[in-house]
Amino acid sequence: MRVLVTGGLGYLGSILCEHLLDAGHDVLAVDNLMYGRGQQGLFHLCAHPRFNFAQGDVRDEAFVKKSLRDRDAVVHLAAIVGAAACDRDPLLATSVNRDAVRLLLKLRSPRQLVIFPNTNSGYGTTPGTQLCTEESPLRPISLYGRTKVEAEQAVLDAPNTIALRLATVFGMSPRMRLDLLVNHFVYAAFKDRYLVIFEKDFKRNFIHVRDVADCVLHCLRRAEVMAGRAFNVGLDSANLSKEELALKVREYVPGFYIHFAPIGRDPDQRNYIVSNERLRQAGFVAQRSLDEGIKELLKGYAMEGVALYRNA
Repeated sequence: MRVLVTGGLGYLGSILCEHLLDAGHDVLAVDNLMYGRGQQGLFHLCAHPRFNFAQGDVRDEAFVKKSLRDRDAVVHLAAIVGAAACDRDPLLATSVNRDAVRLLLKLRSPRQLVIFPNTNSGYGTTPGTQLCTEESPLRPISLYGRTKVEAEQAVLDAPNTIALRLATVFGMSPRMRLDLLVNHFVYAAFKDRYLVIFEKDFKRNFIHVRDVADCVLHCLRRAEVMAGRAFNVGLDSANLSKEELALKVREYVPGFYIHFAPIGRDPDQRNYIVSNERLRQAGFVAQRSLDEGIKELLKGYAMEGVALYRNA
């Protein structure tokens, strides 16, 4: 297929483009290059005859219309990611995370499949004792969550679309992010040897970045039976509290000191665990374990010279 990947040089996009090419697809990656440093993440793909790149803004109607030309599918990754980054510039976050999605849906042909990798942060704050399914109410607690939930609703209201509610992603990428929980905990263990954790019992689900890329490939193959629905995308064995995650990291970093602060508040109040049963019924199961991801991250951080990338 001829696939358009928006946000193609981001944390997930730089991995996804590689997986798409390996699977035989033609890839057009677009990105506005807002993160100047680290934009070399796709240099190694430039020699590939089925890879192309265009710089532009997903809010620019003429640019989006041109990028959609002759494409069979769109994987829309372009976004202002994370609560802190969105709070810093609410107008930018709303225009990119919600309004650009509406523009894309208006301009594309119904025959063009749209895959919308979203966040599962829309589940908000729950007791953390019952699994959230795709039928669970969405109660986002941040501007980031609200804009993504509104964008997902627009996607699912349109024909020939698939929404993926991603668990917290982890793993190395050419455009690395340290604001993701597993990546952050491992980085703190490797670099600082200590970590202070507030609200240690808050829970999340996790998934490896390459499993997300493989899930997108699965959606391309199975679009006829998956279209029109949202799917939780996570690792069944990784519904963990922050305490459980930190202790797992310590298994690989002896001497890692963890302080569970009795006073204080985490700025991110999300707390939930999710069921990935619908996706399993659709034929996809994540394969890469949390243990494999931790070992991978430790190898990657050992190569670091100066500080890695932070989105917020």
